[in-house]
Amino acid sequence: MKITGAELFVKALRKERVDTIFAYPGGQAIDLFNALYGVEDIRVILPRHEQGLIHAADGYARSTGRVGVCLVTSGPGATNLVTGIATANYDCVPLVCFMGQVPTGLIGNDAFQEVDIVGITRSICKYAVTVRRREDLAGTIKKAFIIAQTGKPGVVVVDLPKDIQRECGSDIYPNSVEIRGYKPCVSVHTGQLKRAMELLYSAKRPVFLVGGGVNIGRAGVEMQKLAEITGAPVVTTIMGKGAVPASHALYAGNIGIHGSYAANTAVGRCDVLFSIGTRFNDRITGKTGQFANGASIVHIDIDAASISRNIAVDIPIVADAKAAITALLEMAEPLDIEEWRGQVSAWKKRYPITMKKKGLTPEKIIHAINRIFGRAVITTDVGQNQLWATQFLDLGAERRMLTSGGLGTMGYGFPAAIGAKLGNPGTDVVVITGDGGMQMNSQEMATAVVYELPITVCILNNGYLGNVRQWQEMFYDRRYSSTCMRWRKSCEAGCNKPGKKCPAYTPDFVKLAESYGARGIRVTDEKDIDRALEEAKSRRDVPTVIEFIIAREENVMPIVPPGNALEDMILEVEEERAQQRKRAGKSIMVERE
Repeated sequence: MKITGAELFVKALRKERVDTIFAYPGGQAIDLFNALYGVEDIRVILPRHEQGLIHAADGYARSTGRVGVCLVTSGPGATNLVTGIATANYDCVPLVCFMGQVPTGLIGNDAFQEVDIVGITRSICKYAVTVRRREDLAGTIKKAFIIAQTGKPGVVVVDLPKDIQRECGSDIYPNSVEIRGYKPCVSVHTGQLKRAMELLYSAKRPVFLVGGGVNIGRAGVEMQKLAEITGAPVVTTIMGKGAVPASHALYAGNIGIHGSYAANTAVGRCDVLFSIGTRFNDRITGKTGQFANGASIVHIDIDAASISRNIAVDIPIVADAKAAITALLEMAEPLDIEEWRGQVSAWKKRYPITMKKKGLTPEKIIHAINRIFGRAVITTDVGQNQLWATQFLDLGAERRMLTSGGLGTMGYGFPAAIGAKLGNPGTDVVVITGDGGMQMNSQEMATAVVYELPITVCILNNGYLGNVRQWQEMFYDRRYSSTCMRWRKSCEAGCNKPGKKCPAYTPDFVKLAESYGARGIRVTDEKDIDRALEEAKSRRDVPTVIEFIIAREENVMPIVPPGNALEDMILEVEEERAQQRKRAGKSIMVERE
């Protein structure tokens, strides 16, 4: 039977069990949308911007474990996906992005809305291809879904010229295809695992470092069992948080530039670092020459290219996290490290992450979210809001977090929550965002309203691009360059002291929410936190925006200054300010001498 390429596209989606597609129409994709018209078993979600679209597909994929699917037109439709492609690919999210393209005869002629999207995205996705023959269409789509979700998951870009969409051809969609040169890792090297466990058994101060690969592999239950059998302390990257419950006695906290004292110190003083599913990026290592430099390092990762790329390791193991941990469980035995466990636990108790302040603080807001939303998917934006979320959220099997870890994309949190809610309609979805990040994709409030999604949006509004402002305060002599979100042309030049004379914030988030048909609440007192969150949770038909007005110069602590080792942490802002005064005093003495 002969069918058009567009009709085969719909058949392929059905064969791949796609029930939701995030799509925005345009001229070069109109035949694909025409084929989707009236299709009842595939839900077409229309966001208000293509960047919101791909972040929503990303949130859907991360929260469900299924492949997220996007469909946009050529030119600006395609280029508007670029940031989301990089965001998802960095964090190993399986997406297949279909893009309309000008007819094959016009490719290369600078036709209207023609861009070389394959060339643009090749370096930021797992695979990108233009379909140039109708007979290749079915196999290419099948290949796209296989590549996106096998091995190290990632993003596949499929460029579909308009004439290929219209051309008639075979209706056969294959059950499998051969992909030359593509051999994802599916086995575990038992010999290397045995070497790794022998090293672990010899350790006096071992630490498990758990990265995002464990969460991607849905291996949290197995990881918790491995930690409990061995008794070794566990630290996580931001992306690995939740693999072992934050409340677990063996959990020491997040590692990295805003990691906990216990986690950073444990890694700095361990003798065996057993890492699973992490890239060892600069956000977690600090000064690489001093990262765990007294330890032997085991590194398990599905991507061979990630092993020893940033940190040289002693025992490399290329394997899927869940397969490796499952195999390790068969070899695991209790370790005689009671003194070391006690030391890590003592560091955790002595130096907890807490804001120690009165009034409305991010810590109190997030602790309230923990209490009120027992089973939830929580998305974050990027900046201070993300860091506070990773410090204070109590994550585990029932409460999961989605965040942009590798690329650090502002504007991610809210549209990702839309995708998560569409994929998990019976689960509460909460957004933790900042006033800056919220404005990057606030148009998606219309999407949340028209699809009647009861998402709770928590805006931590300090009137600044807070993370950059904090660095400007601590390391750039308070030169608040382009970070004040309340600035107006009439403000005095060089202002770095927020006060009562500051202009009103633009926009009014409560009125903005209400203008879309959502619910808006503003909270200025800590006594109103629970009431606002409970009210938002009770709404079952529209999103609720809660604007929390927090201190203008609230900081995320502790922090590892740039270029320092993980153990060289500043625990309190006041401590850093005292050190600055001390340095300034020494400078004056030198000048006098």
